[in-house]
Amino acid sequence: MLFVLLALLSLMAAFADIMLGTTSIPLNEVWAVIVGSSENANYIKIITELRLPKIIVALLSGMALSASGLQMQTMFRNPLAGPYVLGINSGASLGVALFTLALPMLSGVSGTMFMRLGITGVAWIGSAAVLMLVMALSRKIKSVSTILIIGMMLGSAISAIVGVLQYMGSEESLKTFVVWTMGSLSTVTMADISIFAPIIIVGLVLGIVAIKSLNMLLLGEGYARTMGLNVRRSRIIIFLSTTLLAGTVTAFCGPIGFIGLAMPHLARMTFRTADHRVLMPATILWGALSMLLCCLLTDLVAHHSMILPVNTITALLGVPIIIFVVMRNRNRQ
Repeated sequence: MLFVLLALLSLMAAFADIMLGTTSIPLNEVWAVIVGSSENANYIKIITELRLPKIIVALLSGMALSASGLQMQTMFRNPLAGPYVLGINSGASLGVALFTLALPMLSGVSGTMFMRLGITGVAWIGSAAVLMLVMALSRKIKSVSTILIIGMMLGSAISAIVGVLQYMGSEESLKTFVVWTMGSLSTVTMADISIFAPIIIVGLVLGIVAIKSLNMLLLGEGYARTMGLNVRRSRIIIFLSTTLLAGTVTAFCGPIGFIGLAMPHLARMTFRTADHRVLMPATILWGALSMLLCCLLTDLVAHHSMILPVNTITALLGVPIIIFVVMRNRNRQ
């Protein structure tokens, strides 16, 4: 029943996203555009070229970040672990910083296709490079806690390098980098989605494949090994899934915080289970709904001639949930 309710709320939020914005579109016109019977060229252009791509990206981004966050929290047995705990976000930031800050001759073409695709490409390369490093280390390190610490230290070291590049960058290149760090769902086009969507789907499939392994890992790696689980192979699948999901979202949309951290907890609280056969689809649905709501809030704010970065909205949504989880865990101790 809860699954159906979440799906219906997501559908309603998607329609609200299409209807609202700087130009409001009536529901009957939205439906006419969807079924192909509309004759209003302006509405067709607004929906098909602007709003529909943003909704698809919001839907897939929410699903991807929440699923990767759930995997990391289970893998590291840490309720405050998120999709960026392995340093994926920092790797992407380093790639973008090198591209926008270390190459000042490109700073004046931030709106061109070359610049946008370049940022996406280097962000993905940075994420993949961090993944390969973490996976190489995980082959030699058995303790998952040590891998977590190494990931955090890698993130800190890379952030320091990015800070130096920001200090040395020009004003225009620094602006391009800062805009990317704020996150945006509206810069992804339908052509980008043809690349974005398949990668996210592959990452989600890997996450679903790992459900049995995640259930075993809930009780620790020692127990999982006694049950016949190949822990090393499971790690690789989970790390690869997380990088495909979080790395792709970061590459195309910029870093989006708190969704991957908060939605797994929301799924646990509403469904009251630790079984990943329930938690995984529940977390994915909560992630999709939350990103659609964030998208709707940005549309409502845009209606009043004010644009907020998506990271601001996700922080306002996620921070209260995280504080509640921390306080609840403290009261249980």
